[in-house]
This record gives sequence, structure tokens and C-alpha cells, in this order.
Amino acid sequence: MTSWVARLSCNRREAEAAIALDEPFPGIAPPPILTATEGDGGWLLELHTGTRPSPALLAMLSALAPSAPDPPSVEEIPEADWVVQSQAGQAPVDAGRFHVFPGHRAGEARPGQIALRIEASLAFGTGQHATTAGCLLILDRLARQRRLGRVLDLGTGSGVLAIAAARADRSARVIATDIDPVAIRVARRHAGRNHADGISFGVGAGLGATPIRRAAPFDLVLANILARPLIELAEGLSWTVRPGGLLLLAGLLRGQERAIRAAFGARGFRLVQRLQGDWPILLLARRGRGKPPSRAAAIRAARRGKAAAWRSAGTI
Repeated sequence: MTSWVARLSCNRREAEAAIALDEPFPGIAPPPILTATEGDGGWLLELHTGTRPSPALLAMLSALAPSAPDPPSVEEIPEADWVVQSQAGQAPVDAGRFHVFPGHRAGEARPGQIALRIEASLAFGTGQHATTAGCLLILDRLARQRRLGRVLDLGTGSGVLAIAAARADRSARVIATDIDPVAIRVARRHAGRNHADGISFGVGAGLGATPIRRAAPFDLVLANILARPLIELAEGLSWTVRPGGLLLLAGLLRGQERAIRAAFGARGFRLVQRLQGDWPILLLARRGRGKPPSRAAAIRAARRGKAAAWRSAGTI
């Protein structure tokens, strides 16, 4: 079997705007995967599909980058090779105590580091992107300071954040969910390879997944997704995080931070820590130490947030 990739030149602003879209290709099913990379020749949008992209889909791609001097190029490639090739040869990533590496770079962790083997696959999240690395850095700081308690990794992708939480605090109860069953299969495999067998995985959209409803509220929620789904999930997350609990948000661009902070500030969250950069990482705490909401209230909030479902390929 083969898959297809369409490539289109763009500038940085167009790349950032394109990958920030919740649904860059409305009406296309199954939704294609869109990535943006920067190389020696400038920025590039890449569209990955299981079948040859239609003229309508290519027109949608072209509309995302008006500055492109040429139409998209289309290439047929072996299935999933684009993922492997994009990660082949990449150096391990160090973030706090965490050392994230592909299998061919095993044995390079320093004494005292927590080595996490995350392979190239059909699920995103290898630690290479600033959002994942930033989340790992803050997660390491938290694990040094306190017990993590009950943890939710929302939109887990490769499972790297859930695995990191489980490895950094063996007493933590970690739940990881994703709308994409392929991502969950990959994450389970990674958990086994990294001796993090205690993680509970589940498939589900937004906050509507059964494992979330059963285990809420959480002491720590990790949400490395995109700005628009985060805003749409703000109300549901206000019930999913226990009073006094923490919420780690990532996947937003610098220009989207004000809207994110306003949405969560209005629902009882305050900023605890921020990592600066083009992709800021926000650690928020839910105000109050009162009685957690009833299960019925939490389920109602989860259903209202269910419309904010996303593909794990939208995670970074």
C-alpha cells in the first residue's frame, strides 16, 4: 500500500496560521494530516493522505499559502515512510531529567536521566517539537516538587507525556486518551517498551471518553493540542481539574496566548508558570479547595466540550 504527500512552499506566517487551524480542510473525510517544516529553502506545508489528493483538496491547500510561487507538488510514497524519514537521524531530546530517544540512538542517556524510547510512528509526539519538550521540562519540575497524583494526558499521541509522568512518579495514576485508535495502539506499545505498564488508555473525543468521566477530577491534566480546541474545552476542563489542581496547556502560538488565558481565567484558573517562546507553555492552577463537582455536573460539562474533538495528528 502507498500514501501520498503534497508539498507547498509558504512563509512562516502562513505556516503558523495553517497548523493553528482546527479544521484546515472542512468536509474532507477522512481528515488529511497537515504539517509545517522549516528548511534551508524556507517554510513548507506538507499534506499527507492515504489516496491521491483531489483537485479540490489541493485547492484548499493552495489557499493556505497565497505567497507560494508554484502549485503544490504531489508525490506517491510508501505508506507511513514520511514519518520515519522525517525522524530518522534526529538527535535525542533532553528536557529536565527526561531523555527522549529513537531506538537507533539507545544508550546515550546520562546517569540520573529518565530515558524514554519513542519511535517514529503514525502518532505524533517525539519530543522534538518545542511544545512537547516544554511540557516535559515543566513535568519534570512538578515531579521533583510533589506527587503527581491522578494525571490525565488529553490527546496523548505517541504517549510520551503520559509515559513521562508515570516514570517520574511511580505512584501516579495516569490516564491517556486520544480520538485516534492508531495513536492509542502506538502509545500502548511505547508504554510497554518504557516500563510504564500502569497507564490506562482509552479512545474518545474531547472530554467524553469513558476513562475520563470515571476518574475525574484530576490533580494534573496535560493538554498539548491546539488553541481552538483548548478554548472550546475550557468549561469542561474547569470541572475535570480538581480545585487546587494543575492544568498544563501547550500547542498554542504566542499570538493566541491572550485568548487562552482569558478563556481559562474566566473559569477559575490562574497562571502559575509560563515558558516563553513562539510556542508558549502555560501551567495553570484551578482556584479553590472546595468540594469537587458532582459526577453528573462533570458529565454535563464533558458533553458540552465534546464538540472540541480533534485528531491526534493535530497534536504537536
